[in-house]
Amino acid sequence: MDAKPQQNPEPLPSTLPPQGATSVPPPPAPMRTTLRRAAFGAVAGAVLVAGAVIAVPDGDGAGRPQGPVARAEAAAAAGSPASLSDLTALIGDRQKWVETHPADAPSWAVLGSAYVEWGRRSADAAYYTRAEQALQRSLAAQPGERGNTAAWVGLGTLANARNDFLAAKKWGETVRTRQPKGWTAYPVLIDAYNGLGEYAAAARATEKFGALRKGAPGLARTSDMYRNQGWREDALATAQEAADRAATPAEKAAALHRLGELAAERGEPAEALAQYDAALRTDRGHLASLAGRARALAALGRTDEALADYRTVTTKLPRPEYVLELGELYESLDLDGDSRTQYAKLRDLLTRAGTSGVDESLTEARFEADHGDPEAAVELMRTEWEAQRRSSAVADTLAWSLHRAGRSEEGMQYAEKAVESGVRNASYAYHLGMIESSLGQDGPARGHLQEALRTNPGFSPLAAPSAQEALDALGEPAAGGPEFMQPPAPEPSADDEPEPSDEPEASPSPSTESGANASPEPTQESSRTVSQAPGEPRAGQSAAPSPQARPSAGPTP
Repeated sequence: MDAKPQQNPEPLPSTLPPQGATSVPPPPAPMRTTLRRAAFGAVAGAVLVAGAVIAVPDGDGAGRPQGPVARAEAAAAAGSPASLSDLTALIGDRQKWVETHPADAPSWAVLGSAYVEWGRRSADAAYYTRAEQALQRSLAAQPGERGNTAAWVGLGTLANARNDFLAAKKWGETVRTRQPKGWTAYPVLIDAYNGLGEYAAAARATEKFGALRKGAPGLARTSDMYRNQGWREDALATAQEAADRAATPAEKAAALHRLGELAAERGEPAEALAQYDAALRTDRGHLASLAGRARALAALGRTDEALADYRTVTTKLPRPEYVLELGELYESLDLDGDSRTQYAKLRDLLTRAGTSGVDESLTEARFEADHGDPEAAVELMRTEWEAQRRSSAVADTLAWSLHRAGRSEEGMQYAEKAVESGVRNASYAYHLGMIESSLGQDGPARGHLQEALRTNPGFSPLAAPSAQEALDALGEPAAGGPEFMQPPAPEPSADDEPEPSDEPEASPSPSTESGANASPEPTQESSRTVSQAPGEPRAGQSAAPSPQARPSAGPTP
């Protein structure tokens, strides 16, 4: 892996951060670089969002030497991710600069935002503390109200990294109000709205961002929006276009990773594996693609390779969700000792995340629901829900936690919310199906379990076999079909009684008594089939707005 900034740094006091961000300190900056720093700091408009570090006017990087710092700046100008090596170089460059220029607010904002990105991409939450201190130094030198919106955007990005979506929403909306024609607030808002489950607002922010920041960054965000709405074909086409238009290796790797994620969700692990491999060939430091590769290998049954990749990624990028996935893969292989080791590591990571101000309650609840204390999982998710964090992921996890705690009927409403959100997630369908099955709703349960396995047969090494077992236990549906399940014809009402007649009733003819030609000429009402009683729609057909608006159902007599 590329050299990285100092690990486990001491918190920043009122003085400066520790010197040096790489194992080999960067060389002294030439005069040209020093002058460029000053000019660049004066025009910096925003900080790292979704991999971008700062924003400068388009074309500002023309003619610059293409060293690592310049590449990181150029990526930022396009709203694109920088490579880890370039990000490391930028951190070292800004650390040395602020040592001698402690009042340079834009450089403190850049440094703080780079710390956020490094913490996110290394899963080292200690960098979030450093980031917050650097951003506060920036605001102390130049308040946001006096034009330092870059630090505000940085605080919004930091809040999203800590899963504090309400705070991120506040920072993003504050910047958008002050700079409505700028693009830098929108990635913050998109992540915040999605984290809160405010999908309509996220879609509007995505459309605005795409209009302001065209090219691969806008296409990538648009693809994510389509995916969240369940529009798989649109998400795939847009993600492919983003990959085609990617301008740097880091940007290309991120786009290929997105294609891999979409393929995995479609239940195509071989295609997902190919995309993850391509991402890693493009950028060997793209560890999220290594985790995706491990997931795809497990779905293909290549468990030895999957375990090797998981061990590597959980060492270099120890995100709690990856450690949980590795533990569950061990458990699916009956390697209980290894799974317990991973679960103990997970608990330690969750504790450290909480100490650094990172809200990992979603992963913690998923773990507790299946491997620990379901009641604790319920409490975690209730806290999230009551705090207005109502994403489909929170709804699904709350539903499953309630089910595992023996409160399936209460969990049903949340499971339905998750499935109805639009995301085509096999786990959501599986959880709803299992809850329905526990409540004796065999028909809906069968349908949702089939949907889970049809969407992604290998969605989980533990849950996918469980879904198949539950489906087998339900068996085939009872014989019959819609034609045997229609409501009976309505009873005649008093309004349908024939009026009395003064004429004597005619005696029945012999042919009528014998049953021949007994039926009168068919009328519009009598011509309806049994499967469509008056006023009832046909099976699979929506009811008409009103009887007057419905066209005639039978031939004109």
